[in-house]
Amino acid sequence: MSTSYDSVLADMVAAARAAGDLTLRHFRRFRELEIGIKGPADFVSDADRESELLIREHLLRRYPDWSLTGEEFPPEERTGDHHWLVDPIDGTTNFINGMPYTISIALRHRSETVAGALYNPVADEMFTATKGGGAWLNGERLRVSARSEVGLMAVGTGLPTPNLHSFAGYYARLERLRAPIGAVRIVGSSANSCAHVACGRLTGYFEESGLVDWAVGVLLVQEAGGIVTDWWGRGPEVYEKTGMVIVANPATHAYLLDQLKDAPRKDL
Repeated sequence: MSTSYDSVLADMVAAARAAGDLTLRHFRRFRELEIGIKGPADFVSDADRESELLIREHLLRRYPDWSLTGEEFPPEERTGDHHWLVDPIDGTTNFINGMPYTISIALRHRSETVAGALYNPVADEMFTATKGGGAWLNGERLRVSARSEVGLMAVGTGLPTPNLHSFAGYYARLERLRAPIGAVRIVGSSANSCAHVACGRLTGYFEESGLVDWAVGVLLVQEAGGIVTDWWGRGPEVYEKTGMVIVANPATHAYLLDQLKDAPRKDL
């Protein structure tokens, strides 16, 4: 796993673990949380804000020239070519209801994700990846599932709210897609869904979401041998802007492309 980003990744892991410790203290008393509503099915708690502030302080102190974009505060624009993407709690709905969530930290160099740390504090699972250095879970190398039979496919997704582009006709497509495969699962976290694909728990995942949500997850899947495109087979120049992403092993990727091809196309 030796790359030029190894020492940076160690700092990312330390920040994610510290944020995990902080958020777990809130998580253990989730019934007492004060919850704000940012939009349709979009919630925020004090834990989200505290987690992001902790991560920001940790990273910007060590890398003062690198920019940072999070979920809860305005971006920090700096002069360097590197850019942090931070989701302090991915799966806030899970979090406020006492279900597993993740902390996601991605590092971008110009327009490319080069390192990522994704932490599930509830299960104490630390997923890490560097570009060209593989994907790892608690030090064990990851590979996507080799299953290719349609009847054994396990696909993750989310349920879009009416304000999303993918909402129109979504439930009819999901019913058709679900019929022949083994399972559909809603994990409740884009990042964790991608991690499940990278380690073989799911054979694929599709959703309309944002780059901050799944930047680490996409790198994990790519480094674990999976395929990442938008719903019509296009690359990062499209899906990083539209948010319509498929991550999957080769067989499930082909299946999902076929099933989603008639969805309302989202272009730049």
